[in-house]
Amino acid sequence: MSESLQARGLPVSHGFGKRDAGAPKSLRRPHQVHGVGVVVVREPGPEALGEADAVVCNHPQVPVGIVTADCVPILVASRDGRVVAAIHGGWRGLAAGVVASGVAALRELTEDELVAAIGPHAGPCCYEVDTPVLDALGERFSAILAAACRPSRPGHMWLDLGQVANAALEQAEVTAIERLPDACTACPGAPFFSVRRDGAETGRLLHWIQAG
Repeated sequence: MSESLQARGLPVSHGFGKRDAGAPKSLRRPHQVHGVGVVVVREPGPEALGEADAVVCNHPQVPVGIVTADCVPILVASRDGRVVAAIHGGWRGLAAGVVASGVAALRELTEDELVAAIGPHAGPCCYEVDTPVLDALGERFSAILAAACRPSRPGHMWLDLGQVANAALEQAEVTAIERLPDACTACPGAPFFSVRRDGAETGRLLHWIQAG
């Protein structure tokens, strides 16, 4: 779990998941599809949220969240804590603009400054990608992509996907950003679920946030 947003004085509750971390009561989250869809939650309810990779909420009694197992979880809140968002930042979603979509939906509900935190994800020590992935990301992140990569085997690079997520937030004019240190999900022995390390049948990490 992380206290990074509370440390900045925001009146929100939130957590970045580890293995066996529980879910808060009444949590609502979408069915993630590695896209740019956003769902806005305005009230409690048991109904499914549908397909989306970002969820925005302005109800103080409803935690919202997303799951990952190497992708980048991004939690965003207004400075006053009244509006929050959880964004699933896989490489496909980042390339397509999921952060911009999520932030835009959040800004429709608040004019306050936004603060973001980037949670545990596969780090540049473990996240190897091929040329098609780099080409897709390069269309949106050409200015920073070279700095986020280091050479691997032919046709591949080690990629700092968190740096790409950070750039996506900056492009969306969110500049108050926290990144958790030493939180690679794929490193051996790390207390996280990881598809890269453990295979597709592994568990998923839950990341959530609740307005104050």
